[in-house]
Amino acid sequence: MTIHDNPHPLPAPDTKEELQQALADITAWENSQKDLWFWEKLGRLPFQLLDRITPKALQNKLAQAMDEVGSFVQTGGQYLISEKSVLDQLNRQLASRSDASEPTLAGAHTLDEVASLPLAVMDGAADEFARSRTLFATAQGATTGFGGIFTLAIDIPAILGLSLKVLQEMAMVYGYDPNDKRERVFVIKCLQFASSDIVGKKAVLEELADFDNEHRQRDAISQLQGWREVVMIYRDNFGWKKLFQLVPVAGMIFGAVLNRSTLQDVAEAGKMLYRKRRVLERLRSS
Repeated sequence: MTIHDNPHPLPAPDTKEELQQALADITAWENSQKDLWFWEKLGRLPFQLLDRITPKALQNKLAQAMDEVGSFVQTGGQYLISEKSVLDQLNRQLASRSDASEPTLAGAHTLDEVASLPLAVMDGAADEFARSRTLFATAQGATTGFGGIFTLAIDIPAILGLSLKVLQEMAMVYGYDPNDKRERVFVIKCLQFASSDIVGKKAVLEELADFDNEHRQRDAISQLQGWREVVMIYRDNFGWKKLFQLVPVAGMIFGAVLNRSTLQDVAEAGKMLYRKRRVLERLRSS
């Protein structure tokens, strides 16, 4: 069964006024992305110094992990995720909003059909994924922070992988397929946005303003030949965590706090940027 032959009443489609209000909310969020958090600014100061005292073996392990993440752009690698959990979550959201006694989406439901769901259903699923992934990241940060600076060899690739996971979930929630290389480019752009300062955020927003234009997509793919810069910027946000992780056990607290903040920022960026694409597409077709 699909949403098209479902016997239960579905939520009403989004009106043009609702879409315009959603776009206004997204624009307000973009304008609020003014600057780095104070601790992030402070954290970048000791990063270069700490890199000098970080054992070479650890640095090599981090570099290897970053190369692995970079391969995501080309092939998806081990980071590609299944649609099933996303479809299940959309199923629950749709069922709760349609007052149906039975689930309204079947396992055979496709991303093409997801694209036609009401925005409120998509937003509800996105919020749930953001909540659950943030909780997981918090626990993981506390665990890897316990051992001090040496556990960063585990923590950084783990949080990068979790960030890519939640961004793919956001993509699918709004009806986009990360199996498509172009969508993996968008995922990395979301990651770049979440990790950048005000100048970087503005540049990313300009690049994504017309992302679905075929020429713009080619430009974005070309720009991501320098994907390593994106990952290096992302890694730099761990600078202040490295400072505090010089002290084992205490790093547990700071690891949990930073990982929670990181995943919240990444999930929010993914939700808002994918939401904007879906809203703009619907406005263009209305």
